[in-house]
Amino acid sequence: MKKRVKIVIDCLGGDYAPYEIVKGGVLSAREGNSVILVGREEEIYPLLKKFGEEKNPNIEVYDAREKVEMDEQPSSVLKKKNSSLYVGAKLVREGVGDGLVSAGNTGAVLTVGKFIIGTEEGIERPSIGVALPNPKGRTFLLDLGANVDVKPKHLVQFAIIGHTYAKEIMGIEKPRVGILSIGEEEGKGNELVRETYPLLKETKINFLGNAEGRDIYNGKFDVIVCDGFVGNVILKASESLGFAIVEMIMDEVKKSFITKLGALLIKPAVKRFLKKADFSEYGGIPLLGAKKPVIITHGRANAKAIRNAVRVAVEFLRIDINRILVDNIKKLSPGEVRVGD
Repeated sequence: MKKRVKIVIDCLGGDYAPYEIVKGGVLSAREGNSVILVGREEEIYPLLKKFGEEKNPNIEVYDAREKVEMDEQPSSVLKKKNSSLYVGAKLVREGVGDGLVSAGNTGAVLTVGKFIIGTEEGIERPSIGVALPNPKGRTFLLDLGANVDVKPKHLVQFAIIGHTYAKEIMGIEKPRVGILSIGEEEGKGNELVRETYPLLKETKINFLGNAEGRDIYNGKFDVIVCDGFVGNVILKASESLGFAIVEMIMDEVKKSFITKLGALLIKPAVKRFLKKADFSEYGGIPLLGAKKPVIITHGRANAKAIRNAVRVAVEFLRIDINRILVDNIKKLSPGEVRVGD
C-alpha cells in the first residue's frame, strides 16, 4: 500500500502566525491532505478546537518552543534546535514528514533546506524561483536569492532546473530559456553571463540566448536565469511596483464621480487581474533541488497561501519532480559541467 504523504508546516513563521498558519493547515486537512503542525502546543490546540478540528486524523501536532525571528541571521536556525523551523526540517529529514512549508525567515528556511533536509545528488546549488505573470502566461525566474555568488556551471544548472519546472509544473512542452543580460546580442553582459552563454548553447534545452529586463514581463521567454542577487532585487522591486501601481490607480479613481463609475464597470476585470497577481493563489516559492519539497511562502501568508503551499508540496511528490530533475541534470548538461565535476 502506498504511503500517505504528510506535509510539515512551521506554525511560528510569518506575520500572522500562528492563527493563519494553523488555519491554513486545517483547510488543507479538510481537503484530505495530512499535515504536521509544528509550534507551541498551547497555541495550536486551542486554535484547532476553535476551528472544530481538534480530532481530525489528518492533523498531527509536534511541540517546538522557539521561533526564528525575521531579522535573525539565517545560520542561527542551526543553533535553535528547538525552533519550529529546525524541528520541522528534522521531521522531514527523518521521514516523519515528506515536505516542509514555512512563511518564516527566508534565509533560515533555505538554510534548513540545504543543511538539514539536504540536496539531491548532482545538484550543487538548490535554487528558488517564481512564476511571474505576463500577458501570455508566466515567466519562471530563478535564482531569487538562494545563491548570491555563483559560477557559470551553477547558472547552467539553474537553467536545467527552470526547464524542468516549466515543463513538469507549468505544462510547457518545450520551454524557451534565456539568461538575463543587458543586451540581447551574444557577447553582451558581465563576465559571468558571457562565460555562461556558450555553456548554455551546449545544453540540450531550448536556449534562446540573452533576455533583457523587459523580457521578464513580455512573455518572450518561459524561463530566465540569473544570479540570486539580481533575482532578489527584481522580485522585491516587482512586488513594490505592483503595490504602488494599485495604490496610485485607487488614488486617481477617487478624484471624480466619472472615474468612480468607470471603476465599477471594470471591477470584474480588476478582480481577475489581482487574482492572477496574488501570491496567495500560488502558495509559495519552491527550493528546487532539495531532497524533499521545501515551499517558502510570503511573510504575510494567510490561510489560503498556506493551503496552496501544501498543495504545491503534494504535487511535487505526486509527479516525483526530484527524480525528473536529477535525470535532467545528467542528460541535459554540457560535458564541462556534468554531475561529479
